[in-house]
Amino acid sequence: MPDINSPDLISASAPAQSKNTRPAEHHAKLAQTHVKAHVKTEKLDAGLYLVATPIGNLRDITLRALDTLSSADLVLAEDTRRARILLNAYKIKASVTAYHDHNVAKKLPSVIKSIMSGKSAALISDAGTPLINDPGYKLARACIDAGLPVFSVPGASAVLAGLVSSGMPPDKFMFAGFLPPKFAARKRALEDVQNVPASLIYFETAKRITASLEDILTVFGDRQIAIARELTKKYEEILRGTARELLARIKETPLRGEIVLVIAPPNAPEPWDETRLRTALRPLIKTEGVKRAAAQIAALSGHKKRDVYAVALKLKNED
Repeated sequence: MPDINSPDLISASAPAQSKNTRPAEHHAKLAQTHVKAHVKTEKLDAGLYLVATPIGNLRDITLRALDTLSSADLVLAEDTRRARILLNAYKIKASVTAYHDHNVAKKLPSVIKSIMSGKSAALISDAGTPLINDPGYKLARACIDAGLPVFSVPGASAVLAGLVSSGMPPDKFMFAGFLPPKFAARKRALEDVQNVPASLIYFETAKRITASLEDILTVFGDRQIAIARELTKKYEEILRGTARELLARIKETPLRGEIVLVIAPPNAPEPWDETRLRTALRPLIKTEGVKRAAAQIAALSGHKKRDVYAVALKLKNED
């Protein structure tokens, strides 16, 4: 979550700070610019509301999110102190209670009971969209299992912000949270996804980014990578290059801040020629049949299933 004193919250079109106004007061007023008149407080339907909050810049919040936080009977926050920064900036008076990994067993039943009684509960994470790498999943799953409504109030997401600014293919992507901190576990985690035909997205820390890049280079080879750090904040920076290039750059100038790591998909292998197709299909047809043999070889050869099936059928008729 953002620091209310951070200068990156200042809008280019906002009025200058008065000499008699403290930074925190000034930025809180800026956050309310053009918003206060639009925030609505009205009765919400009973249910769990998953509310996205800013990932860095306090102004990156939707009007619907503000309406929901203003109207909810209960606001559940991973960190109540961070939640108060946001709520106070927009002068939202809400009943806030802590909901995190350490009190799930205690809090979850009481929240379910409240929603069953007709209350509305808004869940927010430290930053970004709830449930993405935070403890909200258990609560959402429990509500669904109990037949209670779960509503999404979409907004900021570090995963999507990192992806769309990375320059990597966005049509297929896989988010995999944080890489394991220890070498052996991290290497296994990378080996599990090295052939996934999609852009891979991880959260990482500045402290571990060098070790992670070294393992990525070892397991994936010298793929294209984007390192997006401090997204939406004053010192936002996106580094792009191969794993080897970025390693050299980081060793020279160490990074700081929160990082979203985006890795390019593996290069598609060259499709098999017909001789290789026929060689692979011929013995498989005898044991698996035309349809199953074609499906298996299509997955390996880089050809469409129907094209491999046509070759397999031709081979069967020849024999």
